[in-house]
Amino acid sequence: MTHRAGLSFQFTHAIARTPANSVANGIRAVDSGDPSGDKFREEHGLYIKALQEAGLSVNVLPALEAFPDSCFVEDPAFCLPNAAIQLRPGTESRLGEGAEIRAALDSVFETVAVLPGEGHVDGGDVLTLDDTILIGLSARTDREGADAFAKLLGDWGYQAEVCETPRGVLHFKTACSTLGDGVILATRVMAESGFFNGRPIVVVPEGEDYAANVIRVNDVVLVPEGYPKTLAAIENAGFKTVVLPTHEARKVDGGLSCLSLRFALG
Repeated sequence: MTHRAGLSFQFTHAIARTPANSVANGIRAVDSGDPSGDKFREEHGLYIKALQEAGLSVNVLPALEAFPDSCFVEDPAFCLPNAAIQLRPGTESRLGEGAEIRAALDSVFETVAVLPGEGHVDGGDVLTLDDTILIGLSARTDREGADAFAKLLGDWGYQAEVCETPRGVLHFKTACSTLGDGVILATRVMAESGFFNGRPIVVVPEGEDYAANVIRVNDVVLVPEGYPKTLAAIENAGFKTVVLPTHEARKVDGGLSCLSLRFALG
């Protein structure tokens, strides 16, 4: 697709969802203890405030106790400036989340498509850059879903590429993020993957792989608390940062990008 300056980080609006108490039953690869609903909501409130201070109008949806992972709104939907796509998450317990977020999408976008076919795509496997959209195959995103998603994006005038997420990485964006202005933040394994076609890469220092999941929102990069080497690397690359706690989200494999759908209107 044609280079669209700021597509990956210039936003006016966001959709988020309050963490439910049932988040204690959320999916996780490693059991490091159950997140506390109260503590998670406290951290979530700081996250919402940071988005607002970065210039976004945020629609915070009510908690869904029936869906423990539903605060991770990035997985069941994908938003562009002109349209949205209701996705089909790759975990059975999350399949109903797309229908639950549909009303919020319909209230904003004239065009809301449903992922064609029967395949699965988690939004956490989708990395939007200013000139292409990368879709990572993973345990949550299969080839049928990724190909259908890429075709739909192509029909809308966007270039999409399907990539093999490295073994051991939950979601594509678990291990990489866009810092904007063509710069990628990535773990060592992702930096050496060849996915980024010679773009400048800030490599996450050893031992801080979780911090690869950040979000650039207009003029700032939101960075998880507790990763000083990664924070310094981002700042040394010339980016302004805001540090946020994600201790409860991490217990259920969540990160900063998972907690909101960000898009530009107008």
